[in-house]
Amino acid sequence: MKRVLAVDDSVSMRELVRATLADAGYEVVSAEDGTRAYQAALGSQFDMVLSDVNMPSMDGIGLVEKLRARPEYRLVPIVMLTTESSAEMKARARAAGATGWIVKPFDPERLIGAVKRVLA
Repeated sequence: MKRVLAVDDSVSMRELVRATLADAGYEVVSAEDGTRAYQAALGSQFDMVLSDVNMPSMDGIGLVEKLRARPEYRLVPIVMLTTESSAEMKARARAAGATGWIVKPFDPERLIGAVKRVLA
């Protein structure tokens, strides 16, 4: 079973992502900010990371940078799942090492499709 780390400061968004992906057969671990997500990633290996951009403690781009600095996460897909849609923010995320970008709110079927494509 593929393991996904879902990172968002919104409890309802974390639960929506968790329920959507769990129903599709993925194991989902949630974290409420980049710092807790990074700690979770150090303690366990994930096949994919879905992260919001704007969060307290450590934002999503900071999380991408820290994960990409670790050998075990250099090739793991990291997709930003955020309300941010500016070209500048997308460019910053790509420069940090993000694999892709999904704008919230998301359609559950499209999220599942995107996760399947990235993990294929």
